[in-house]
Amino acid sequence: MTGSWRVLLALSLFAASIPFWPLQAPRNASAEAATPWGADYFPNTPLVTQDGQRVHFFDDLIKDKVVAINFIFTGCSDSCPVETARLRQVQKILGDRVGKDIFLYSISIDPYNDTPATLKRYAEKFGIGPGWTLLTGEPDDIEKLRRSLGLYIEGLENGRSKDHNLSLIIGNQSTGRWMKASPFESPYILADRLGNSLHNWKQASRMTNDYANAPEVRPPSTGEQIFRTRCSSCHSIGSAEPGGVPGIGPDLLGVTRQRDPLWLARWLKEPDQMLAQKDPLAMLLYEQYNRLAMPNMRLGDVEVAALVAYLEEETVRVQTPLADREKP
Repeated sequence: MTGSWRVLLALSLFAASIPFWPLQAPRNASAEAATPWGADYFPNTPLVTQDGQRVHFFDDLIKDKVVAINFIFTGCSDSCPVETARLRQVQKILGDRVGKDIFLYSISIDPYNDTPATLKRYAEKFGIGPGWTLLTGEPDDIEKLRRSLGLYIEGLENGRSKDHNLSLIIGNQSTGRWMKASPFESPYILADRLGNSLHNWKQASRMTNDYANAPEVRPPSTGEQIFRTRCSSCHSIGSAEPGGVPGIGPDLLGVTRQRDPLWLARWLKEPDQMLAQKDPLAMLLYEQYNRLAMPNMRLGDVEVAALVAYLEEETVRVQTPLADREKP
């Protein structure tokens, strides 16, 4: 990903929660009576899973299912790891429903490099569980699929870069209800849509967590907003991530006191360069956390300062006894 991060983020956040209806109606009248978006609309694109199994997009992946679909590539050092980590949170919240009545799919936009074996290693690094399938295929087929799903931005994706639409598509094929959602959305909201609203609230909730564990809803500071949208899918601050399990990156409680301020600011701003230069501490973290590289979030100096201030504020808040917090 390149400096278009902010533009793509704005587009994704704007697209969040907007219902998505494909523009071309199906030709078969009987299919239209059953669902507005059936086999006559969706391509039956041949794909290959991370386990080497050959499948078809409509028949095997989405027909009569509630699904979430995004497009990634494993060599991305920018937004894709954040998307994957966020979906991992959603999977943890939904628990064993994923693979039973909800299915997650991540399809590579770089099939030349993302072989099934590469996708399998990527899934292992992120701790992706059953019911979430990574897929690859022929480049032309994948481009056509992205276009049909509305996840291709004409003029941006010209083959010379890996910039791509950051939206997810979530939907229920049997009812024909589809919508775009932002990968930076709260994992609780995404899980609720997949587990409840897209099922028309017919399923008893079996989520492993409830809203009591969701972050407090209040007007966020700039630093808190950056943490929620860019960092919280991989990191926590003194508590477990959604689903009750540790994050895939280190907990950040006290990080402003444990790290040299100049080192921390640079790490937040250009982690890819520090890893390329084999900074000793950066390499230690890389090895310690399953060789998952810290993505470059395209933060400027002002954003880094706001994020560091928020991390310090949260450290003080968490480490201050409740009785002392309530004193006037």
